Amino acid sequence: MSESREWLIQWLRDAHAMEEQAETMLSGQLSRIQSYPDLSDRIRIHLEETREQAKRLRTCLDGLEEGSSMLKDAGGKLTAMAQSISGVFAGDEVMKGSLASYTFEHMEIASYTILIAAANAEGEAQIVRVCEQNLREEEAMAEWLKSNLPQVTEMFLARAAADRDSAKR
Repeated sequence: MSESREWLIQWLRDAHAMEEQAETMLSGQLSRIQSYPDLSDRIRIHLEETREQAKRLRTCLDGLEEGSSMLKDAGGKLTAMAQSISGVFAGDEVMKGSLASYTFEHMEIASYTILIAAANAEGEAQIVRVCEQNLREEEAMAEWLKSNLPQVTEMFLARAAADRDSAKR
């Protein structure tokens, strides 16, 4: 196996673990932001996209006769759970969650951009298509967050001025 193919496999495993982490992170965030219906709705949609992205990546790895990394997947989920738990204690949980989500989307965008180049170099057209689809979904979520963060912030500030508990979530 060529070294570039080994890197492609490793990066696919990393991306799968990243999506597993995202699923855990989004699920935790979704369970605690009842006061922000637009944000909740968009996170719910992206959570389903994230689950599909992980499935598509698993299919790519299976097609290469490789599996996902259970260790990387578990590590990603553990990290996301720790982030989720820490948010419970923040007075501005919805804002910290939004900041983390926006940052995470850009990490995913970079990851898929790298994977597309690596898959192209290896002549793996199906992997390119999967990563391009995942990339489009991540870019759409990042753009939605960018466009909606001002409204979420204004809503948070208004709620914080009136009732701190409802502002948090």
